[in-house]
Amino acid sequence: MRSFEDRLIGILKTNSVDFMSTFPCDRIKFLLERVKKEFFHIPLTREEEGVGIAAGIALAGKRPAMFVQSSGIGNMITALLSLTGFYELPLAIFVSQRGIYKEGIAAQIPMGERLPEILKGAGIACSTISTADDVSIMEYKLPGMYKQNKIHAFLLSPAVFETTNTRDLGPWAGLQRDETRQQGMDERINHQYSPKLTRYDILNTIAPHLDSKVIVCNLGIPSKELFEIKHQPSNFYMLGSMGMATPIGLGISLASDKEVVVIDGDGSILMNPGTLATTAHFNPSNLTICAIDNRSYGSTGGQPTLTGSCVDLAMLAKGFGIGNVLKAADKKQLIDAIKKPTENLKFIHALALPGNAKVSNIPLHYLDVKKQVMKFIKK
Repeated sequence: MRSFEDRLIGILKTNSVDFMSTFPCDRIKFLLERVKKEFFHIPLTREEEGVGIAAGIALAGKRPAMFVQSSGIGNMITALLSLTGFYELPLAIFVSQRGIYKEGIAAQIPMGERLPEILKGAGIACSTISTADDVSIMEYKLPGMYKQNKIHAFLLSPAVFETTNTRDLGPWAGLQRDETRQQGMDERINHQYSPKLTRYDILNTIAPHLDSKVIVCNLGIPSKELFEIKHQPSNFYMLGSMGMATPIGLGISLASDKEVVVIDGDGSILMNPGTLATTAHFNPSNLTICAIDNRSYGSTGGQPTLTGSCVDLAMLAKGFGIGNVLKAADKKQLIDAIKKPTENLKFIHALALPGNAKVSNIPLHYLDVKKQVMKFIKK
């Protein structure tokens, strides 16, 4: 008789699921070990970044799925609603539902017990998988979910894995340290830069070098400024989900061969810094992150961020393992950085003066933005 893991993996393959993002949970550790071997596996530093990566994968026309535990849903709700659901992108979420069956950690109980109601209140469809025979529910639900561009959460009871969890996992075969890429990581970054340009000036400077590239632009005024300076069908303008620009760009770069440029910001990166580690791990050669650092939350009134007092984004990127980090503060430095050829992921720390340009709202429907980007990537 086939195990639950075998049947689930078979269903995922039958439905042409391409990429798996996972966050560890003891109750599904054997399933996650299988997933890592059977699919393109993306280990996460935080569940929320997985939503952004999955969105990028879906924009590239592929089928993403995630494996998380109950508590992770709490970290994902905003991104699920304002990104995945908002742009009508498909995502299957397999949830290790803690707190409901032989739970030994009391802190898992509140979220585990309330999870179905939380999902219902968020308008996210869910199905409960209580026994191995319930695998048929997934077999029935998955095809329509991907065709209709919906989110669906499958709540996996620990009872399903009770027999498999008695096995010995053996030595952990986790991520391997890449010593060659680690060399030189402790080099100090030159701090002799002072900002001379606003974010608008920076976008205007690099705009001629964004042709025929997929551009994922941070939400709010940065997207409005980019639209005014250089609108093209390959621009993905974010309207919500702060902190998701780089994860979306990473997802697109992994799922396509298009050159991708992320226009990110200091406030956004500080909200979800662990995604730099995930991005460094994959080190995609077709991805450039342009982190425009104006030391402020520009879209919400110019409140200061901690890059103005204690955080150097270039050193942060280096510390997370990105080897190709460039700093730029004037037009020549920006042009040299954006044009510099590289065989690896590139991170540009673009120092900027605070302030926003007076720009109008983007006169496009957000679903039209999605369709244009998907058409460009598929072309």
